[in-house]
Amino acid sequence: MANPLIMAVDDDRAVLNAVTRDLRQKYGREYRVLQSDSGAAALETLKQLVKRGDALALFVADQRMPQMTGVQFLEAARQVFPDAKKVLLTAYADTEAAISSINKVELDYYLMKPWDPPQEHLYPVLDELLEEWKAGGHMPFDGIRVAGTLWSPASHSIKEFLARHQIPYQWLDVDSSEKARALVEDHNQGALKIPTLFFPDGTVQVQPTILELAAKVGLGTAAAHPAYDVIIIGAGPAGLAAAVYASSEGLQTLVIEREAPGGQAGTSPKIENYLGFPSGISGDELTRRAVTQARRFGTEILSTLAADKVAMRGNYRVVTLSDGSEVLGRVVLVTTGASFRVMDCLGANNLTGAGIYYGAAHTEAMYYQDQLVFVIGGANSAAQGAMYLSRFARKVMMLVRGPELNASQYLVDLLQANDKIEIIYNSEIVQAHGQEKLEALTVQNKVTGETQVMPAAAMFVFIGVKPQSQMVEGLVLLDPKGFILTGRDLMPDSKRPKGWMVDRDPFMLETSVPGIFAAGDVRHGTNPRVASATGEGAMAVALFWQYFKTI
Repeated sequence: MANPLIMAVDDDRAVLNAVTRDLRQKYGREYRVLQSDSGAAALETLKQLVKRGDALALFVADQRMPQMTGVQFLEAARQVFPDAKKVLLTAYADTEAAISSINKVELDYYLMKPWDPPQEHLYPVLDELLEEWKAGGHMPFDGIRVAGTLWSPASHSIKEFLARHQIPYQWLDVDSSEKARALVEDHNQGALKIPTLFFPDGTVQVQPTILELAAKVGLGTAAAHPAYDVIIIGAGPAGLAAAVYASSEGLQTLVIEREAPGGQAGTSPKIENYLGFPSGISGDELTRRAVTQARRFGTEILSTLAADKVAMRGNYRVVTLSDGSEVLGRVVLVTTGASFRVMDCLGANNLTGAGIYYGAAHTEAMYYQDQLVFVIGGANSAAQGAMYLSRFARKVMMLVRGPELNASQYLVDLLQANDKIEIIYNSEIVQAHGQEKLEALTVQNKVTGETQVMPAAAMFVFIGVKPQSQMVEGLVLLDPKGFILTGRDLMPDSKRPKGWMVDRDPFMLETSVPGIFAAGDVRHGTNPRVASATGEGAMAVALFWQYFKTI
């Protein structure tokens, strides 16, 4: 398998040789480094690379080139290699052009010349960009192949699991590929059993459970120790932030995640209002960085097992897992977030995973190229999903129950400016039609009562939220909707909650049981934003230390 490529483009031969030298010195073992002294010549080279099936990871282009500027080259080059990372070399006078190009060409970074020493100014930037590119599954493929059908709920579950865990895979559709169908039937003695997974080591899994797949790919499926300082239930932004800070401060930390790290934020195609990312960042990329950081400090992440129940045992809090095992923690932090509510309209249950998806736009969008799809919901998650789907679908119909959107203004502006998105207000789905896959939807106008049947290739649901607090139900106080009460919300009349046995008021994120905390979307009164969740996760660790002083 040939190594992927890095291309440097600069009309100044001395600068071109210098950047090529620095690139080869650091990345020459993993990447082939090409150079070109003009944008036009580089574009001709790209055409040949596409014919050969080569993978290109990174462009490094100078802004001030005759005939074709660096921005103009990158704009043309991304049509050929849209997933390649893009770095613009600039002088101080070109800063304004570089900033304006962030949106125009989706520039990843602009680098001022000179960049000496490269160990400080060049390599750290490129290291991060190349890691992002590799994590996106753009390397010449040599990994898991998943054979199934688009309309198979089991196939969807496998794809969603692998995608959410940032495990690259190749999709083989047995409906559209005779070669894929033959591969599956040959292994299964003529039977079409899906999904069938083929691994690089030559082994095969036929219709595996998620737990079997997790064990195969090396994810943690059993706790390494009987007891921990901190047990975090849920690996969304709040849980991962708490894990990073707790582990970095020397606390032995276990994160329990029943599905995949990232929570709802992990399914977001692009988060554009998160501090420090002017071009935005995808939910799965933010998750990947957080998981890597947490593990670097020693956090243990337990996947595919749910926390069924939390109980007390002396000074320890006991978490019972879905396999019946138990782990003990000095403190427990619940960061399970809130899940999208399931559609209760006629016909929806039978088509889940076969055209009806919950928060899965990032995983399934590419399979609905040039088709008509629906997005249900009007908040940020729905808006982000609609924007991402519009890159693939012919038309995105966005159905909103109320008279207006409930999304951030920048998302509202993007939706209204997108010709491929149509927003229908005061509307809801009353029936989903289809036998093996979704074919049409009955849409009702809530104001007039009128209904109409509309063809639909897929429906992506982002409605409402249901707090995932069932593991502490009956142990800690919840509000009427199931959100966990913490801090001052436990003392509306300035009296400590019933059963409170400690001579102090509950800490800010502490529940009605000392030593059990909650953060993020599962907590009553929280602000449902990624930044708020990460802030609460970090704050929780400071409160753990205060709690330890009281026991």
